[in-house]
Amino acid sequence: MLDWFALFILIVLLATAVGGALLLGYLPGKIARQRSHPQAEAVSVCGWIGLLSGGLLLPIAYVWAYWQFPQTLKREASA
Repeated sequence: MLDWFALFILIVLLATAVGGALLLGYLPGKIARQRSHPQAEAVSVCGWIGLLSGGLLLPIAYVWAYWQFPQTLKREASA
């Protein structure tokens, strides 16, 4: 009985880790699209490649998702 419980816990932990990793790869693109980033698709690709590279590019993807370009700032000021 204890072996089945331990196996269940391991499966739940593995599913949580995989789900968390997929969420980390998905979020930069989603954030960029919500903020109407002019390069949202590129940010999304950088997020997924960052996930595949073991997290090396993920910080760049998150910073890039929140980055505001001067053209965007000018449009917001005139609106």
